[in-house]
Amino acid sequence: MKLFLRALFISTLVLACQPPQTETPNIILIMADDQGWGDVGYNAHPHLKTPHLDTMAQNGAVFSRFYAAGSVCSPTRASVMTGRHPSRMGICSANCGHVKDQEITLAELVKEKGYRTGHFGKWHLGTLTRDVLDANRGGRKKNDIHYAPPWDHGFDVSFVTESKVPTWDPMITPTQNAEDVKASLVEGQHFGTYYWTGPGQQVTKNLQGDDSRVIMDRVIPFIEQSVAQNQAFLSIIWFHAPHLPVLTGEKYKSPYDHLSEGQQHYYGVISALDEQVGRLRNKLKSLGVADNTLVFYTSDNGPETSLEVRDQNIPYGRAQGITKGLRGRKRSLYEGGIRVPAIVEWPGKIKAGTQIDIPCFTSDYFPTIAHVLGVDLQKYQRPYDGENLMPYWEGKKQLRSKPLAFQFGKQYALIDNDFKLYAKLDEAPQLFNLIDDSEEKKNLSESQSEKTENLSKHYEAWNLSVQNSARGADY
Repeated sequence: MKLFLRALFISTLVLACQPPQTETPNIILIMADDQGWGDVGYNAHPHLKTPHLDTMAQNGAVFSRFYAAGSVCSPTRASVMTGRHPSRMGICSANCGHVKDQEITLAELVKEKGYRTGHFGKWHLGTLTRDVLDANRGGRKKNDIHYAPPWDHGFDVSFVTESKVPTWDPMITPTQNAEDVKASLVEGQHFGTYYWTGPGQQVTKNLQGDDSRVIMDRVIPFIEQSVAQNQAFLSIIWFHAPHLPVLTGEKYKSPYDHLSEGQQHYYGVISALDEQVGRLRNKLKSLGVADNTLVFYTSDNGPETSLEVRDQNIPYGRAQGITKGLRGRKRSLYEGGIRVPAIVEWPGKIKAGTQIDIPCFTSDYFPTIAHVLGVDLQKYQRPYDGENLMPYWEGKKQLRSKPLAFQFGKQYALIDNDFKLYAKLDEAPQLFNLIDDSEEKKNLSESQSEKTENLSKHYEAWNLSVQNSARGADY
């Protein structure tokens, strides 16, 4: 077993550190919050309009099988920030753990190459204040251990909240029917979560209306200043939309006024987000930097579920996200909980209209960016769970080198190209062929027992590696 783990560790590093490139592109990572696999126009949504995401998809590469490394927000964000599974650093769920000082973040990685770095929107990788009662955990002495703001992890500029806010008038408590509003909050008063730009620096201006616009109003100046300084930049934009509480303005509801109130708000929120993606892309073009900017777009997990659900894909209330028939939703490691929309655009480097059918996930961002910048990850002497994506969008690689591994709560899963192992602890694992059965209805664990056994052994070895990391061995 020790030899197997050593081989697994070495292969992980080798795959993550193929011969480096020498590019210095600007890098933008965009993430929506709880946007389902079907919640984009380019994926043939019956109602939702996302013209700017659709154009981005046409101009770049679309991942048909892209996964969030976690089925809730904080774990996935940790995977983006470090290229490592969140359990390696104790981030087990939302509001659980924090990004540790010993981790190397994307911001710290690119700063080695002289990048200017900015983080905008939702952080959810630790608390942002020790002094003020804020969001879920901030300001409470017992949670001081989780103080881990972006400005302590390599970011030069920040405009962030610890966790969720309403998607319209983000600082104001909405009505209860916007959902996920604590009963202790009073409608029309402060929501209890603040935007922060640094230690003790609360934001008080320009916080009205659409939250995605509020965020982009801070992103655009950061990009303009970076370009003016002739400095390459990393901009991480983590929208709150369409996470509950979901509500929007009449401008964004009106295109959907023939639908239910819940659908009007949910689709309107995504349309508002899409508008800001278009605003960003237009700004890159007007500044003359679009062709030298690598832009990723994805969601942190599958769609949320309202309290009352008619069936798996058509919920009542404001949580109107769809999975297009995929099994499960947020918090599940079935496909609907972790398969998410994903696009990568890099004009001149990625051929327009590319489709990537190989399974990829958010842990891949870190080693991909390291490869682009010529950073050798072996110097960090730790296992990485992702691998370089460039061979996939260049059409040079047709199969995943190693399985994608997941764990959340009492669930675990492993995706090995066409096949997926899914199990709950203390239960027999299930095996699915995702090409033939994307809805995960036909369990093949008995008819393909050898495949099931091999993947189970691989998971056990990977899990031992994760447990070793969690004990601090990587540091």
